[in-house]
Amino acid sequence: MSSGGFHVHGPHDHELEHAAQGAHDSHANGGGMIAQIAVITAIIATVGALFSYMGGATQANAGLYKNNAAIKKTEASNQWNFFQAKSTKQSLAELARDLAPEDKKALYQGKIDRYEKEKNEIKLVAEKLETQSSTWDKSSDEQMHQHHRWAQATTVLQISIALAAIALLTRKRWLEYGMFALAGVGLVIGALAALHI
Repeated sequence: MSSGGFHVHGPHDHELEHAAQGAHDSHANGGGMIAQIAVITAIIATVGALFSYMGGATQANAGLYKNNAAIKKTEASNQWNFFQAKSTKQSLAELARDLAPEDKKALYQGKIDRYEKEKNEIKLVAEKLETQSSTWDKSSDEQMHQHHRWAQATTVLQISIALAAIALLTRKRWLEYGMFALAGVGLVIGALAALHI
């Protein structure tokens, strides 16, 4: 209230003026920085969550593919064992043929020919299964590499968020710049993961 050039503030007027002055000062001294870091941190956290999901998915795929490789390897091993059994039977038939009288040699030769044919069929199946096992193994290795990229990207983004928190507490611009730099590195690593590099 004013009276004859003399102005008196009430307690309420003083608090409003002080609050307005404080808000102006905090806006000038980093209020914009706080809002900016808060929004960027939310975006980084969202991208980090997506990267983390992709990292988990590729790790699960790697495990499944490795399991498929082991299954195919076992099937191939079974076929090679079957092949070996046919080889043993063929060798015994050859021995029997060589020791048999002339009238029985044709019988054993027929068995030898049959075993040879069966061995070739078994060999083709075993080689195909080994190729499939190798393909699954390679796919598993690729998924693990991609998983590591996603994990690296997620880790860098988490460090960026930690820097954001420190920047908010200390109001140091260089920490804010560090946060942006690390977020950029995290995005680049995430892009490498997405491109299978």
